[in-house]
Parts: sequence; C-alpha cells; structure tokens
Amino acid sequence: MIVEAARAAFFRLFTPEFRTVFLKSLGLTLLALVGLWFGLKEIFDWLALPWIDVLLPGFPSWAGWLAFVAALLAGIGLALGLALLIAPVTAVIAGLFLDDVAEVVERTDYPGEAPGKPVPILTGLILSMKFFGVVVLGNIVALFLLLIPGINIAAFFLVNGYLLGREFFEFAAMRFRSEAEAKAMRRKHSGTIFLAGLVIAGFLAVPLLNLLTPLFAAAMMVHLHKMLSTGDPEFSASGVTLRRAA
Repeated sequence: MIVEAARAAFFRLFTPEFRTVFLKSLGLTLLALVGLWFGLKEIFDWLALPWIDVLLPGFPSWAGWLAFVAALLAGIGLALGLALLIAPVTAVIAGLFLDDVAEVVERTDYPGEAPGKPVPILTGLILSMKFFGVVVLGNIVALFLLLIPGINIAAFFLVNGYLLGREFFEFAAMRFRSEAEAKAMRRKHSGTIFLAGLVIAGFLAVPLLNLLTPLFAAAMMVHLHKMLSTGDPEFSASGVTLRRAA
C-alpha cells in the first residue's frame, strides 16, 4: 500500500501539471530570497557603518577597507544562510499550492470520483508553517546529533516521519472529511501513516530532491487516504478507490 502510494506520487512529480506548480513555488521562493538578501544587506549597512565611525573617530582612510572586508564577510555569511533556507522557504511557499497538487491527483488518477474540497486558506497556511518548522527543526536536530554516531540518523527519521506523516495525511483527509474525523482516521491508522511519513522523511533527506518534498508528500497522502478509506468500513463513506498510475 505505502509502496504503491509512493510510486504513484513519485511518477506524478514529472508531469506537466506538477512542473507548473513546482516552478511557481520555486520562482516565488527565489523572489522571496532575493528580497530577503537586499533587506538584510540594507539593515547591515545601516547598523554597521555608524559603529565604525564611533569606534574609529574621523573614519581614517584604512577604515574603508575594514568596512569593505566586513561587508564581504557578511555577504558570504548571508549567502550561505540563504542557501540553507532554500528548502524550508520553498516548503512554506509550496504549502500554498498543496490543494492544486491534490486536485491534480484526484482529477487524473480518480476521474470517476468527486474531487475533494480545498482546505481553508488559514488551515493551509498553518500547514505550510508547520512543515517549515519540521524542516528547520529536523535539520537542527540532525546537526546537533552528528556527534552521536548512530543516533542522529534515527532521530531525524523518527521525528520527521511522525510529524510529516501526521500533517500531510490530515491535509489529504480534510479535503473529504471534517478535521475531527480526519484526526480520528489518522489515529486509527497511525502505524501505516508513520511508515508513510518515514518515506517522506527519506525524500526530504536527499539534497535538491527535497525541494519537491511538499508536492510528493501531498500526492502520496492523497493516494494513501484513498486506499485506507477503501479498506476501512468506518471511513469508507467517500467510496474512494485507487486507480494504479502508469
């Protein structure tokens, strides 16, 4: 079940509809990072230059070189920081398009079924912020645990597997169910959803490919929700079935 859902989601990533969503989210990410770059640079110039004049009265000629070196180092540090932010910022922005992803999967892989209803904007924004937090927290935890061999990798997958599985499954389920029912279904199938979350965590751990994690996770959980709904009489009201993707 999990393998089938992951396979269907992975191959869906390379379709024109998904490429459009990804390019939109990546474009907005780059615009956001460029804006952040210029904003932080202006703040640095505003804060740093007056201090040079205070510490070095008269601002001697060689102080200009000091300001240049400081600005250069700050620029390098800022560039590295923004590079690390590409994945989490992309996650936040891609979170705004999760309903588009779910709609594509539902329309193309389940053409005979009624599509789900979009998640409310506020709920979608909260989900994208939660995913941002998961990405940042997961990477920080992994960084700090690098000094403990054997534990860092396990901690990364366990924490991210649980959080990613929970959030994205509830997103997929809430397109067809109330929030309370989605949470109840997630608790009943917590083991399966956790294992699916581990697959998403593995996807997240691959550099560059992790930019597609929100799209992959949303698509995978749409499929998983369909499968679980079909096999569980308690939650089969939507009458969903999986049509195997080519």
